[in-house]
Amino acid sequence: MSANVTGTDLRARLAGVRENIEEARKRSGRAGEDVRVLVATKYYAPEQLSALAEAGVGLVGENRAEDLVEKQELFGDKFEWHFIGHLQRRKAKVVVPRVSLVHSVDSVRLIEEISNRAPVGGAEILVQVNVADEESKYGVSEGEVEELLEAAAKTEGKVLARGFMTLAPLVEDPEDVRPVFAKLRTIRDSLRESWSPHFDLSELSMGMSGDYEVAVEEGATVVRIGRMLIEEDGPVRRHDGS
Repeated sequence: MSANVTGTDLRARLAGVRENIEEARKRSGRAGEDVRVLVATKYYAPEQLSALAEAGVGLVGENRAEDLVEKQELFGDKFEWHFIGHLQRRKAKVVVPRVSLVHSVDSVRLIEEISNRAPVGGAEILVQVNVADEESKYGVSEGEVEELLEAAAKTEGKVLARGFMTLAPLVEDPEDVRPVFAKLRTIRDSLRESWSPHFDLSELSMGMSGDYEVAVEEGATVVRIGRMLIEEDGPVRRHDGS
């Protein structure tokens, strides 16, 4: 994080992100629905998380098990902790007890491992879907999603599927990835009724600093923001929705 960015700066920039989200909700007719801002802490050294707390950040996501441990040991319950990076099975024993949601579950074997490490009450997960079918990204195909839901169901409450996550391709124009977000919403909607009340599948974790407004318009319930808060220009308002 830039040494010039203070907690006051972060608070103002976070307010700008939330204003943009509110405008995106209005444009899409989602006024009144909750959209949570998750701050990706891979951009912050452990000692810099105090500025996030000062800025009023409540939800953070970490990408690496080792960084999660280091930062959580320092800041504990100042934040709600999610895991947003690729989770190796051997790291599940470290990660699962420390977070309230794992965003990146992409195999039956990982679900089985999470089940073995789940705390009392179960471990909540999102199924990561590789909607754009990019070889460089993790996640299952649309056709494999139900296999993972069935595996979670077999754990008898130890693994609770809350919804889905995707990583969109990096593009210049956020409109180019709108179909990716729309597709994930369609996948969720097509499964939601058949899996209720077993899993509510209410969550859609999609959209990052460059495309989060489009993601909100397409139904995101969690957006993952990182570099935008620490760049010199901060968030840019998009009054015309373009």
